[in-house]
Amino acid sequence: MKRFFTLLVMLVGGGVGAVVAQDGKAAAEVLTGKAAMGDWTTDAPGVRRHLRVGDLPEPNEKESAKNRPKEVKRPEGAWPKAPEHFTVSQYATGLKKPRVIVTAPNGDVLVAESKAGQISLLRDADGDGKPELQTVFATGLNQPFGLAFYPPGPEPTHLYIGNTDAVVRLPYRNGQTKAEGEPDKLVELSAGGQLTGGGHWTRDIVFSKDGKKLFIAIGSKSNVDWNKEEEDRARIFETGPVGQDKRVYAWGIRNPVGLAIHPATGELWASVNERDELGDNLVPDYVTKVKEGGFYGWPWYYMGGHQDPRHPGARPELKDKVLTPDVILQAHSASLDMTFYDGEQFPEVYRHDGFAAEHGSWNRSRRTGYKVVQIPVKEGKATGEYVDFLTGFVTPEGDVWGRPVGVTVAKDGALLVSDDTGDCVWRVAYEGTGKR
Repeated sequence: MKRFFTLLVMLVGGGVGAVVAQDGKAAAEVLTGKAAMGDWTTDAPGVRRHLRVGDLPEPNEKESAKNRPKEVKRPEGAWPKAPEHFTVSQYATGLKKPRVIVTAPNGDVLVAESKAGQISLLRDADGDGKPELQTVFATGLNQPFGLAFYPPGPEPTHLYIGNTDAVVRLPYRNGQTKAEGEPDKLVELSAGGQLTGGGHWTRDIVFSKDGKKLFIAIGSKSNVDWNKEEEDRARIFETGPVGQDKRVYAWGIRNPVGLAIHPATGELWASVNERDELGDNLVPDYVTKVKEGGFYGWPWYYMGGHQDPRHPGARPELKDKVLTPDVILQAHSASLDMTFYDGEQFPEVYRHDGFAAEHGSWNRSRRTGYKVVQIPVKEGKATGEYVDFLTGFVTPEGDVWGRPVGVTVAKDGALLVSDDTGDCVWRVAYEGTGKR
């Protein structure tokens, strides 16, 4: 029935192509054009979408909707849905609005609980897919979000934390269950959040493969304004490992919430929230490889050289410099954290593909997001498609009981997903008989 409904939506909306499915056994349809824009009722594990710049509608500020999600407790019988041969379980519960999650070299999982200003530690010592230890690792932080171990490799000496107002670090050793000492401030940042009136507050961080570069993401203060307060925002910065030599790596990126390094190529990628209030299907969020020195349009342009109507005629010298992102997502999905799959549990077709958490829309009449999507990457390049991987967080009536935020690969190769509405972490494990 679900397959029939999906096919019906595609036939009505137009835009279907044939590709080889992830399991290599069957053809799968690719939703394109208007059909790809869809809403949560067209989501299901394995549904593929390929949006292109030419599919985008004209700006329509009058179409702008305020449709914030009605968050509810998980209904009886409701559970996230993953592709065939995958199982979904609750890895941890009772967390405080969990956001970014990372896996330490020894297998411990650290969770940023941003609103509570703390980081928790989860340890599954016996490998049964459920942590025996769940404890607070660090407190007294200022809206912590990004987490990174330094140096990269099996023996880190520090945990780096992206507070909303600074990058700080704590001494760290494998197996440590509680932070020692006070955080050392390395890089001051423009603070965000409602308390400061500072707009986007998340600050993700990631190290280059060799540990010589630290990348720092900072979102804009506004939706689409431009003033002196924005001159140090909507950017990805690069510094040395102790915060030295800070410089702009890429700019015009409205809110690059999630950063990740591709495990094979070492290239930087970002998961980005684009601007609001131009209509249901503008402007799409995106996932992209980030070009050094690249300009991605905000606030004057979007998706290449499309002028934002709120800045008519502004900055014409930049129009031809605007980069088009690699993977265009459904508009207003609120694409947050991302990672690349570098485990060995999933089938080989998933190796080094991206996974991005879509927190969910508010500026859209019909909901988008509220899922985790797979970003196919072949030989280091995105195909432009994306595939629904973990869905089911929205009721048939449109109420929301789960909102994915963070994604990480556990030591055993399962995918862990934080959920700041359910206050939990979900575990997606492959239970098939072969790795294909």
